[in-house]
Amino acid sequence: MSGAALEIARQVRSGERSATAVLEAALAQAHELGPRYNCFTAVTEGRARREAAAIDARRARGDTLPPLAGVPYAVKNLFDTQGETTLAGGRVNAGNPPAQRDSALVARLRDAGAVLVGALNMDEHAYGFTTENTHYGACRNPHDLTRIAGGSSGGSAAAVAGGLVPLTLGSDTNGSIRVPASLCGVFGLKPTFGRLPRTGSYPFVGSLDHLGPFAASAADLALAYDVLQGPDADDPACAQRAIEPTLTALTSDRPLRVAVLGGYFAHWAGPEARLAVEMAARTLGAADTIELAGAEQARAAAFIITAAEGGALHRQRLTTRYDDYEPHSRARLVAGSLVPAAWVQQAQRIRQRVYRDALALFARYDVLIAPATPVPATAIGTDTLMLAGRPLPARATMGLLTQPISCLGLPVCAAPLWPGIGPDAHLPLGVQLIGAPWREADCLLAAHRLEQAGAADARLFR
Repeated sequence: MSGAALEIARQVRSGERSATAVLEAALAQAHELGPRYNCFTAVTEGRARREAAAIDARRARGDTLPPLAGVPYAVKNLFDTQGETTLAGGRVNAGNPPAQRDSALVARLRDAGAVLVGALNMDEHAYGFTTENTHYGACRNPHDLTRIAGGSSGGSAAAVAGGLVPLTLGSDTNGSIRVPASLCGVFGLKPTFGRLPRTGSYPFVGSLDHLGPFAASAADLALAYDVLQGPDADDPACAQRAIEPTLTALTSDRPLRVAVLGGYFAHWAGPEARLAVEMAARTLGAADTIELAGAEQARAAAFIITAAEGGALHRQRLTTRYDDYEPHSRARLVAGSLVPAAWVQQAQRIRQRVYRDALALFARYDVLIAPATPVPATAIGTDTLMLAGRPLPARATMGLLTQPISCLGLPVCAAPLWPGIGPDAHLPLGVQLIGAPWREADCLLAAHRLEQAGAADARLFR
């Protein structure tokens, strides 16, 4: 197995490169290319140099080095990092005091020897799919600087796609890992809801928020995910499950039962998305096309839950600091704060019903394939796009195919494909590889097999 993070850790352990040399190269990239993509909101040079020096000192003493020794990474700026203000993409948070400690996942990467390079651009308060942030500027797609990077973890995907760092962290409430992974052409993992602790991350929708990694290979993604796993009593939503290694599972030759999700997911897929699914299905031997009953209702339920919980979270500050919120989200947050409780209750009922329907599918299949985004990355500033013969709001539509799965909390690995048709032939478009609850290993194994066959490929742009 290969991957940039795996290779860096191997080189640092063997002494071929020092962690400090690796870091200085990453910092140079961050300063040279970061502004081009507008993916960083802060570069943490002082901390990074201390962490890299500590790794080099451990090696000089002959200590056994941890699995991510010397690997540079960056995080969406909703993760607390000690000494830095957690912006969550919002100007309203800029006056908050610096975080007193690292978030749970940042601490786990730190303890695994990874070196934090900085914080990354995002949609304000994670409420968006494009990272066209009014306060900090739009994040640009490394494969075409006129296009969006996707969101809300756009900076996390762009930093990997641009070759600035091999690993990043993001969050996914309604598709915010899978959408930018698809549009930037990298791998991303949304684990099962409750799998990874959210302690120390800025919340958005408590009943839908997931955290997860981005990487340029399935092996690097599995490596990062294995380090991030584990119980955390400080997060009541964390399932407190033991670590279930996935990196070693990528060498398995066990068969995977794979099917394609049609119906709703086919109807709302553009030609590039349909071709990407066909490519993945052919490679993984998926002969069956099935439907997830209630997918459309699950998306509607996710909308209601998101609006209500997000609106409730921000209601108080919206009454006093409305102008400090960006126009893309503030009206939706106000409207969400007025959603009747009965609507939310019904949305949760729908969520449970569709979840049961989905579980029935996994009695027959291990992995389900669906497109991650309806279309490739649109131009920055696009308000409307045509899909299935209808004009639709561009920003919300990017989550059309991810929201039903978010609502169900299922694990998904986004894998980058290159359909290569039409005027957007130079752009990637990913697929969702959806697994049964707690079966992240199946999702990652399917992604790895697509990569090994040459169907999935993170073509880093430098």
